[in-house]
Amino acid sequence: AVMWRAAAPLRALCRAPLPPPPAPRRRAVSVAVTPAAGLADERVDTRVAGLAAGQAVTLRAVVADERGCLFQSCAHYRADGRGQLHLGTDASHGGDYTGVEPMGLFWSLAPAGMERPYQRLVPRSTGTPMRVEVLVHQGHSGPGAIHGPVMAKAEVQRWFTAPGVRRIRLKEGGVRGSLFLPPGDGPFPGVIDMYGDEGGLIEFRSSLLATRGFAALSLPYFDFEDLPKVMKEFNLEYFEEAARFLQRHPKVKGPGVGVIGTGKGAELALSMITFLPEVVAAVCISGCSSNTVADLHYGEMTLPGLRFDMNKVSVSDTGVFDTFEALDDPTNPANSPCTIPIEKAEGHFLLVVGEDDRMWKSSLYAQLAIGRLRQHGKENFALLSYPGAGHRIDPPSTPFCPVAVDRVLGVPVLGGGESKAHAHAQEHSWGKIQEFLHLHLG
Repeated sequence: AVMWRAAAPLRALCRAPLPPPPAPRRRAVSVAVTPAAGLADERVDTRVAGLAAGQAVTLRAVVADERGCLFQSCAHYRADGRGQLHLGTDASHGGDYTGVEPMGLFWSLAPAGMERPYQRLVPRSTGTPMRVEVLVHQGHSGPGAIHGPVMAKAEVQRWFTAPGVRRIRLKEGGVRGSLFLPPGDGPFPGVIDMYGDEGGLIEFRSSLLATRGFAALSLPYFDFEDLPKVMKEFNLEYFEEAARFLQRHPKVKGPGVGVIGTGKGAELALSMITFLPEVVAAVCISGCSSNTVADLHYGEMTLPGLRFDMNKVSVSDTGVFDTFEALDDPTNPANSPCTIPIEKAEGHFLLVVGEDDRMWKSSLYAQLAIGRLRQHGKENFALLSYPGAGHRIDPPSTPFCPVAVDRVLGVPVLGGGESKAHAHAQEHSWGKIQEFLHLHLG
């Protein structure tokens, strides 16, 4: 009897199923963004490893600007058969963009849900990098939703200045701004850089131009230090003084300098190359071929400014202002005194426009400029016209902002464009702008 009792547990053991073999240990999920520190106008390479085959993940980018405002973007991906992802070859299936977009997480950055909408992510300081955190979340989660657990993350630094670039704050006579000089002895091609009706000093394009070998003068023309507070009237002599300063700088290659401008800055660039012999090349991004808003004086001459008719501004249900029809018609003979006589220019023009610019009719204005030049037998221009791009075409991977709060009006204004087309226009035009400036400035 004793033997029987001892054997019973043995029989029970024989009937019990064997424990499953231990599961093979999967590698930890990792995300690598290379270079981890690089220039803001260059692409990065983003790869994820250690996922299960076909696993659904959400990739997310998060950045805080200098004021602490949070911007973010997200996209949906599936791992390949080896549990890997490469943003250079794998397509996003949803989120803020779709398709193969290596830089999609960067150009689709937008204010986070808790932030004020319609803010631009623009660096105010070029001496520190923009630090972007790239996160891999489990599962697919849409923009604004609560994301799944974080499986991996990496930080990438986006620099707007290369090592060795010098920034010199200017107070030369009446001229204000910042001069960015590339490393080395030079001489370098000189370029004046201007933005539009937001005013102030905007330096990030100038610092990137210096990184690419140009002596770049970031030139504010109102709402900065002792410059006029508002755009009431301008004197071309201010811009002439800036052009002469740059032309005579020992690090600047002669004989002429270039100018690049966006919006109102593009229109001022047209006037500079028309009236100032120092300026021999002008890049005009989304500009008007007539003088607008503020009268422009030069010696005895005055170009009156086309006016905006606020009765022609429409406002959407969400409170976004559309100014597309509001500017006086430059083709109306009554407005001919406002036309910039660009046929007098000896230099070369590069006109850059987004065909979906809703700020104003920059595509039409470029055609008017080209028609005027051709009418006078001139072919000293090139046109870059981008379907689906909006108003402000900046260096590559600058986040697309279809609606932005206007600094003067204090209301959100429609800039137009579609994110992917606009991002591609920024990348393509940046290379073409540099080629044009090198061609005509040496």
